[in-house]
Amino acid sequence: MALDYKKAGVDIEAGYKSVELIKGYVKETNRPEVLGGLGGFSGAFSLSKIKDMEDPVLLSGTDGVGTKIKLAFLLDKHDTIGIDAVAMCVNDVACAGGEPLFFLDYIACGKNIPEKIAAIVKGVAEGCKQSDAALIGGETAEHPGLMPEDEYDVAGFAVGVVDRKDMIDGSTIKAGDVLIGVASSGVHSNGFSLVRKVFDMTKESLETYYDELGATLGETLLTPTKIYVKMMKSIKNAGVKVKGCSHITGGGFYENIPRMLPDGIKAVIKKDSYDIPPIFSLMAKKGGIEEEMMYNTYNMGLGMVLAVDPADVDATMKAIEASGDKAWIVGSAENGEKGVELV
Repeated sequence: MALDYKKAGVDIEAGYKSVELIKGYVKETNRPEVLGGLGGFSGAFSLSKIKDMEDPVLLSGTDGVGTKIKLAFLLDKHDTIGIDAVAMCVNDVACAGGEPLFFLDYIACGKNIPEKIAAIVKGVAEGCKQSDAALIGGETAEHPGLMPEDEYDVAGFAVGVVDRKDMIDGSTIKAGDVLIGVASSGVHSNGFSLVRKVFDMTKESLETYYDELGATLGETLLTPTKIYVKMMKSIKNAGVKVKGCSHITGGGFYENIPRMLPDGIKAVIKKDSYDIPPIFSLMAKKGGIEEEMMYNTYNMGLGMVLAVDPADVDATMKAIEASGDKAWIVGSAENGEKGVELV
């Protein structure tokens, strides 16, 4: 018997089919700067608009969605996990004051099932639309023998731009500045290895309805990560200079908030200043997880924390509301050793 690539486990025809299925989704993310269509060896993006900036700085972010992907396998629901992959990258770019320009995704799978790949990319395209980024390329790699046939992983990276004078780096934060917390959509894409220890990871467990969640466990946990690009743009358009911005991802409050602080400044956050989504209380109770560990792992209901001058608070809150997001004044910057204090 003559061997070929298909007998070795890689189906090139399935690869062609998945590309055909995703073309429509990719097209929806187009920006005027995108040159050429899918099928080239690289994605091309014109930088002509950047000429208008005084000192353009390219920003990039790369990430995956971690073990949240296991829930997509169990529920056989693959159309939102791509939003998470985009969100994790573009939120980091937005955090520095940048505008995401384009995104590329990478999907590794045990077996290329074109309809499943198309569902994943549909989510990626949706994330790109939410952040005004063009999906200009990607890769689907079939890995027989390395991954089980029904499993996959998705990751990607975003490239954005900011004029150096508009960069947000936290260097001007001082005592008295106000901290604004912006609502997350839930657990987002971090801490799922712990989530998977707290709850039984079975289809039955994930399809269990909880009154306090107002949804099934699976629906709540698979809720896509919120994308904050348009919100950050809304604040900028309102003429507010955000002094510092922290994207609350893995490591929760304790690891991420200090990343925006200069030396000699601490963030004091009032725990009861905002609404904590019920999923976090349920998890803490069911898993017997101590409060400090919860704030050290999860976003606890705040996907982003911004530092602004007290004079800019009203304009910032209005701009956040105008973008459809919800925010609270959650604390302040104070003199002290760099870190986070929860009160």
